[in-house]
Amino acid sequence: MADIKHDKLNSEWHTLFKKETLEEKKAVDKEKNIYEIVPKYTTYTVYIDSFMERKRGLHEVFQELRGSTTKDILEFRISSGGGFVLEGKQFYNIIIEKFHKRTVGYLDYGYSMGALLFSMLDKRVIYEYSDFMYHNYAGGAHGKGDNILSRVLHTDKILKKFFHDITVKKGFLSEEEFELMIVGKDFWMDTVEMCQRGIATHIVRRGEEITANDYLIEIGVLEKPVEVNEVESDEVTSETIEDEITNNDSKVLEEKETTQEQEEVKEQESKSDEE
Repeated sequence: MADIKHDKLNSEWHTLFKKETLEEKKAVDKEKNIYEIVPKYTTYTVYIDSFMERKRGLHEVFQELRGSTTKDILEFRISSGGGFVLEGKQFYNIIIEKFHKRTVGYLDYGYSMGALLFSMLDKRVIYEYSDFMYHNYAGGAHGKGDNILSRVLHTDKILKKFFHDITVKKGFLSEEEFELMIVGKDFWMDTVEMCQRGIATHIVRRGEEITANDYLIEIGVLEKPVEVNEVESDEVTSETIEDEITNNDSKVLEEKETTQEQEEVKEQESKSDEE
């Protein structure tokens, strides 16, 4: 077994745990002295609460995450009612900067920014009673009239694109649903709907992690795909038909050539008889 070292770092609302797995040598073929080397890597697990940081605790968390390598994994445990979108965007930036295609999320519940963070991740695991909600942002501005107007227009443009890229481009909401969300509709989803929409890729059930599709088949929402057996060699296929046509063509050609040769021989014999 590879040695594992644990460490943790707290911010005001979130907790970062580090699990370092040291290099491990696995035997592939002991007789031939062949081994597979699994390099050292770190799993960063961040427990997400509300996105409400007002102190500097996140600086240390983000600095720690930016020290990761290309072998490391980022895992989120999300129990969040939402919060500041700008704080959530910092996690998004960390993901695309340091953990591209190496993120996992486990969802207890996620509303608003918590739902968006879960949707950003590559592997998204839920439980039978996980809870989820998309909705539009809330906010405000103060100052001189022209400053308020310019800020509101700018914020709306930026955040609308951010929300659209995460929800619609990934296929979790349709364009029509997104427009409804922008004007105030909340989209609450249970476990089944998250699996149907592809928001969840896996679910933990009875101590086992299974795919979302397998779960939907298990509860009778999705039909089990029909297994198609491979075509046996003695069955008639388009390839065997083509081969047969080719073989028949070659036989016809051979017969024509043989007939032509026989006719030429007869002509020569008749000429010699006349002479």
